[in-house]
Amino acid sequence: MSGDGREGGRRDDEVRGARRIPGPRGAVDDLDLETVERPVLPPPGGSAPDEAVPEQGVPEEDGAAEPEVGAAADVPEPEEPYEPEEREEPEEPDRPEEPDEAGLSPEPAHAVTADATASAPVLPHRVLKALLGAWALSACSAEETAAVEDHLTVCAPCADEALRLRDAVGLLHTDGSLDLDPALRTRVLDGCLGRRPARVPIPEWATAYDAETARLDALLRDIGDSDWHAPVRLQWFEDERAVTRRTTVAGVIGHLMAVDGLLSAALGLEDPLAGTGAAAGTEASGGPEVPLSPTRRTETYWAATYPPATRAVREPWRALTHELIRTASLAGPNVAERSVSYGEFALPLQDALLDRAFECWVHGTDIAEAVDYPYKPPSAAHLHRMIDLAARMLPAALAGRRGAGLAGPARELVAPGAPGRSVHLEVEGHGGGDWYIALDSPAAVGSPDRAVAQVALDGVEFCQLVAGHISPVEAAAGQEGDREAIRDVLFASASLSRL
Repeated sequence: MSGDGREGGRRDDEVRGARRIPGPRGAVDDLDLETVERPVLPPPGGSAPDEAVPEQGVPEEDGAAEPEVGAAADVPEPEEPYEPEEREEPEEPDRPEEPDEAGLSPEPAHAVTADATASAPVLPHRVLKALLGAWALSACSAEETAAVEDHLTVCAPCADEALRLRDAVGLLHTDGSLDLDPALRTRVLDGCLGRRPARVPIPEWATAYDAETARLDALLRDIGDSDWHAPVRLQWFEDERAVTRRTTVAGVIGHLMAVDGLLSAALGLEDPLAGTGAAAGTEASGGPEVPLSPTRRTETYWAATYPPATRAVREPWRALTHELIRTASLAGPNVAERSVSYGEFALPLQDALLDRAFECWVHGTDIAEAVDYPYKPPSAAHLHRMIDLAARMLPAALAGRRGAGLAGPARELVAPGAPGRSVHLEVEGHGGGDWYIALDSPAAVGSPDRAVAQVALDGVEFCQLVAGHISPVEAAAGQEGDREAIRDVLFASASLSRL
């Protein structure tokens, strides 16, 4: 049988070439469905038998074909011989199809309308639900996409699930940093302590050091053995110029541990340099003399650790940070004011821990850049405290530079505690705020009424200036007022940096 329902090769040319006039089509309402013989349906997964498919073409020549009602009695012969390639196809009569088991008249297998192609397929709920993942990934065909989106307008559970899947897909294609939010650890700890408070809580002034040492420790845990020997360039300002020093990741952690030893001595803990042979000399009593300044302690430690330190330095540094936090938490409220000597200057313990938190972040950023690791700034609350510490240290730094002839002379000396000439330091963005830096005397008080200049910087940019990572002439985003006063404040900020 040919594709159009006619048998070929079994009728002569005259019958095949004759035109047939279709008979009158009956109305669908007049069709008695009970008397119509139903086709035999194939089993599931099989194909229908040939005898079960109703023929739709012209009846065979040797069959018992009944003449159609209203058909012409005499069919005129074609005037010219029949040519198969030039013959016209006979028109199919429009007649009602035999109904299926559901009582509906099916379309012929070869008759596919444009409306059926454009419309979405009718799929059961379980199939549509299974397609939600592919739909969220835009992996469905056009018909499946239309079916799923039509279903989401009427099914609330599937719509909620589709929304969650689309949000998850957005995370898969993110171009942002995969590093955790710096405030995540604080939020988790706050949630845990809210349910079950600690018997000995960490003092508020020690939380920044706790958070930054934990973040740096997480970075060190993730890097490989070879990364510990990656070169790191440390940078700071000294004598009005930028100074650099090359070391390794392990060398940076050794530097942090050596300077943390200053806090160990203030809290009565063992100095981490005591057992490394890092003594600089011998006192009259014969005991080891350990340098006090951070730079001398670091140089002594680096000279004593040969061959260079490896990842083994992480554990003693980590243990020391935990011991410092534990001791500060158990020592009581008065320990916050205990003095910590840095050789050339001293800080209260609460400010010393904030200074160590700042250095952990700065050197953590240096390590992250060396090993290509994402590293974000501290939380806004902790960054604000670090900026505040630098702002409080600026008047003394200005006085020291003036004594060395590196800053302009004092113009209006005032009594200690009285308001004096000031520069308005406006720090914008993350952890920002407003500070007034006294210019003429470290004992004077900064006042908005005596402000002679204003300088505006971003919060992270100001910290990079204090760390000596950017030049003072490139730091200020906005300046207004006394240019000499602004220059003195910017260079004094850079002079706070050290190894």
